Amino acid sequence: MSLKLNLIAAVCENMGIGKNNDLPWRLKSEMAYFTRMTSESKNNKKNVVIMGRKTWDSIPPKYKPLNNRINFILSRSNVYLDGYKDCFAFKSLDEAIDKLNNKDYKKIYDNVWVIGGSLIYKASMANKYFYRLYLTEIKKQYDCDTYFPKLNGNLKEVKDDCVPEEVQEENGISFVYKIYENIDYKEE
Repeated sequence: MSLKLNLIAAVCENMGIGKNNDLPWRLKSEMAYFTRMTSESKNNKKNVVIMGRKTWDSIPPKYKPLNNRINFILSRSNVYLDGYKDCFAFKSLDEAIDKLNNKDYKKIYDNVWVIGGSLIYKASMANKYFYRLYLTEIKKQYDCDTYFPKLNGNLKEVKDDCVPEEVQEENGISFVYKIYENIDYKEE
């Protein structure tokens, strides 16, 4: 089975994803969707979540590490992970992918989810293992200082039975879950 990088993100109308290393919105149902998508796996395996150090730092201490998932943190500098279970640091996305492609390691995980930030999304979308983008489109503009990379023409919208298609609403904010597949992805 070939490695598949699934990206998951929520963006507002201006493609913003964050402000001051935090989410500009509070949508409990969207956060529950993120947790369900990145946690659910088959065969009693765990999923891997890949994130940059700033994303790791933005997770409140009571939620670290992300529960029932193997946490991969990418940082060019050292990351303090002592005392955290199922957490591993890597200097680059390529280094993390090498670990994921190790035949012994492939036996312990199911899906791989890239959860941010902006530079990690951009590197993942340029990677040959980029498979799908699960994008929550929030129908409102927020003041952001971090943005999702520009989407290119190699994506086609697809459906997934476990993702609602209808418009969602919470606290007067509408949002929709979209799934885009990389047409250039090839199984190895």
